[in-house]
Amino acid sequence: MSTDRHIGPVLFSAEQLAQRIALLGAQVTEDYEGRAPLLVGVLRGASVFLTDLVRAIDLPVSMDFIAVSSYGSATQTSGVVRLVKDLDEDLTDRHVILVEDIVDTGLTLRYLRKNLGARGPASLEVATLLARHSADVSGQNVGYVGFEIPDDAFVIGYGLDLNQRYRNLGYIATYVEDGQ
Repeated sequence: MSTDRHIGPVLFSAEQLAQRIALLGAQVTEDYEGRAPLLVGVLRGASVFLTDLVRAIDLPVSMDFIAVSSYGSATQTSGVVRLVKDLDEDLTDRHVILVEDIVDTGLTLRYLRKNLGARGPASLEVATLLARHSADVSGQNVGYVGFEIPDDAFVIGYGLDLNQRYRNLGYIATYVEDGQ
């Protein structure tokens, strides 16, 4: 464990993450039997989750990446989503699984669903490692959810960052600001 004072309590250990991702991979394998899904990772936060998820899927899969931003360097969303890096793959008639690190307010997810849905995929599903308790994942058609987290927790690790720090942690923890 780190001695960084900003790393708070561990919410999900490396072992818990591995177990849950194995279950998600098995579910994707069952749901997409006979098809070769294209997994689209949302950079940068979902990259670690995506890497482990594709290894847990027992099907031929393809991967691509898209990058959007709604945070900048703050811990709260700016309310504006902007496309930073677009896909290389054509989505027409493909079975696409959008892979997110976290469903927070749903702003980014709504933007990406609209954007990717307009590209003519045969199907578009969402897998997220984390979802806030208040996030309406069923209303946003999120088919695969790793874990729910408290609404007031800012989380770091396993790809999730604060100002590009903490992505390399092998677990997910809360971020503790000075004075807390």
